[in-house]
Amino acid sequence: MSHRQYLFSLRFAHALRGVLSEAPYSVSHFHQDLLAGITVGIVAIPLSMALAVSSGVAPQYGLYTAIIAGFLIALSGGSRYSVSGPTAAFVVILYPIAQSFGLAGLLIATILSGIILILMALLRLGRYIQYIPESVVLGFTGGIAVVIVILQIKDFFGLPIDAMPEHFGDKMQILGSTIAQTHLPSLGIAALTLAIIIGWSRTRSRIPGQLPALLVASVLGVALEHYGIPVDTIGSRFSYLLPDGSTGAGVPPVLPHFEWPWLREGAGGGNFEWSWQSFQALLPAALAIAMLGAIESLLCAVVLDGMSGKRHSANSELLGQGIGNVVAPFFGGITATAALARSATNLRAGAYSPVAAMIHAGVVLLGLVALSRLLAYLPMPAMASLLLFVAWRMSEAPKALHLLRTAPRSDIAVFLTCFVLTVMFDMVVAIGTGMVLASLLFMKEIADMTRVSDISQNRRIVSTPLPEDWSVLKISGPLFFAAADKVFGDIAQNYLDRRGLILYLDGVPILDAGGLSSLERLIQKCRDKGTYLLLCDLQFQPLKTLARAGIQPQTGSFSLSSSLADALESVSNDNLGLPQTTGEGA
Repeated sequence: MSHRQYLFSLRFAHALRGVLSEAPYSVSHFHQDLLAGITVGIVAIPLSMALAVSSGVAPQYGLYTAIIAGFLIALSGGSRYSVSGPTAAFVVILYPIAQSFGLAGLLIATILSGIILILMALLRLGRYIQYIPESVVLGFTGGIAVVIVILQIKDFFGLPIDAMPEHFGDKMQILGSTIAQTHLPSLGIAALTLAIIIGWSRTRSRIPGQLPALLVASVLGVALEHYGIPVDTIGSRFSYLLPDGSTGAGVPPVLPHFEWPWLREGAGGGNFEWSWQSFQALLPAALAIAMLGAIESLLCAVVLDGMSGKRHSANSELLGQGIGNVVAPFFGGITATAALARSATNLRAGAYSPVAAMIHAGVVLLGLVALSRLLAYLPMPAMASLLLFVAWRMSEAPKALHLLRTAPRSDIAVFLTCFVLTVMFDMVVAIGTGMVLASLLFMKEIADMTRVSDISQNRRIVSTPLPEDWSVLKISGPLFFAAADKVFGDIAQNYLDRRGLILYLDGVPILDAGGLSSLERLIQKCRDKGTYLLLCDLQFQPLKTLARAGIQPQTGSFSLSSSLADALESVSNDNLGLPQTTGEGA
């Protein structure tokens, strides 16, 4: 399939169908996928729980997400090795929604985001993700990492905070007022867990460092509990109602079941009130979720393409992400997208096809049913350490530092703007502001590249001597609205005392509506001043723009020529129909 076909292609299960069309799916291929799926599934169990908790909901909803959305996206998407589920990038968006609208509001926002992703796929918008500048991406991912770190300080230090406030200033205030009440056993477990994860990551072991770290932390937590030193765990913080009316601790050992999302609990454990006002409040959040999901999943697919040498279908991947996020909330799943760390682990573990990601979903399902009692012993400080490590990995700090050292000032300004706005306000404001700022700075840089120069005396280009009071001006660069005003304004100010002007436009690739309007004003000023204007060597797009606008030659004041040589010959032979007298009143 050609590069253009990959950009525009859209079909259900593109990645899976592509694998099956290459060669028959053999037992050895399944063995590869089985080993990779088991590896990633084991990693995904604690991570999905931690991300759900960090998003403001009970841990089982993260597992439901990995099971339902993880399977459906792998089945229907366009990236061969992507593994989808809850990701750290969404925490900054999902936590405020969960605080304000409860689980029901979060699930409804997820469904809306899935619908938006499907519409983006149908409109073939996947290819436009490449136009988001790296400075914007690094800025908001770095900001998200900082927000995740701030949210984990409570559990890392064992602080007595029931729930973190929504706004940055309130978060810092409550953390500062309670930091003196640090629970040393919790801090010890958190520090040990983080040390094991970091140390293990520097080895070449194929076993992910999260597993031994969480195992050691759980054993230590049980030992401390035995000696009368309680540490907050999944089981002590979360509970569920059993069919007989009794209460269980931790994660319920039941399969995800269908339930209308709006019938689940709202803010504060009450009922969710579905109304036009709540829809209006959730829609902007859904747009933010969809945009971040599209960016995250497609950037992940691009990285995997580089690692594997394969190609993904951007629109098909958006379709898969949309389907997963529409269906999963009906079974309690929260927002999902492709997770780069899990996807890279999947590829390194030898995955051959999307079947590996489907098996990963099955492993999470098995863990939910068979290990729920053991999962209740996971200490919350250890889960916080796991997310701190994830935040560091997603921040791409080395890339950010390299950008700060080497990038132009405009890119640095965009990066810092996105970073600060993500931390201080939210990601929607950050990305919107960053894109606008990046676009404005880019337009300024392009406008500065558009120049006009007087080449009247350049005999290498202007080989035919010009009549008296004639000039040849060469314009180089795109004549869009920001550049054209400056260029044509300079010409009007400095050259309208000439009898005639030849504008040599072979270096102008683009003439937009703003440039056309500026050119029309220049033509009018030249006519008023009695200066003949001759345009030559127009490229296809500018010439097409003039034709569509109905710009026609005007005897004695304005004309077009196919080449500079023809223009010079017309001027030398006086074939332009010029009046015999010149001046301002001519």
